Amino acid sequence: MKRSAFTLLELVFVIIVIGILAVLAMPNFRGNPLQDAAEQVASHIRYTQHLAMVDDKFDPADSTWYEKRWQIRFPHTTINGVVVYYYEIFSDKNKAGNSNLNEEAIDPLTGKTIGDGVTAVASIPDNALVNLTKKFGIKSLSGTCVIGGAYPTIGFDHLGRPYKDVYTGIYSNQLPVGGCTIILQHESDGNAIITIRPETGYVSVTY
Repeated sequence: MKRSAFTLLELVFVIIVIGILAVLAMPNFRGNPLQDAAEQVASHIRYTQHLAMVDDKFDPADSTWYEKRWQIRFPHTTINGVVVYYYEIFSDKNKAGNSNLNEEAIDPLTGKTIGDGVTAVASIPDNALVNLTKKFGIKSLSGTCVIGGAYPTIGFDHLGRPYKDVYTGIYSNQLPVGGCTIILQHESDGNAIITIRPETGYVSVTY
């Protein structure tokens, strides 16, 4: 009589062989921490621009209304002898020059604040996603997006135009012709350069 089905032993053997071939052929999915960090930061810069465009802060009754514009800032702090780099996205509603928990953007994917949520005191960010040192191994962060403060900062107006400082006038700190950069240095994988272009706020990443 002709057999029309496989035996259980044959099926198990085939599954084992397929599993071995899959393991051998599988690419490395661990990713590149530097690239992951740079793409995340670039994405959140674009998100900051989006928030600024949908939430115009203009107030004719407030002569310094522009200080409330949405911005992304890259502070750092030292914890147990280790410099920790992170970032925060916020609208400085009280114009105090720093972010409060109720001023920070909410990550639409996680529902958590994008920042440390601490006023006048630097600490480990509440949202581990923005802790570039702990999550991605970033050992240094620098760049040319610095003016009027110690930390790289990018703010946007209602048209999506980028500024290096939201606190010193409506148009006085638009980006220079060449734009500005945020440079991430990984502990072992080299550097990533995030460039923000003037006028359009276009963001690009090079390695």
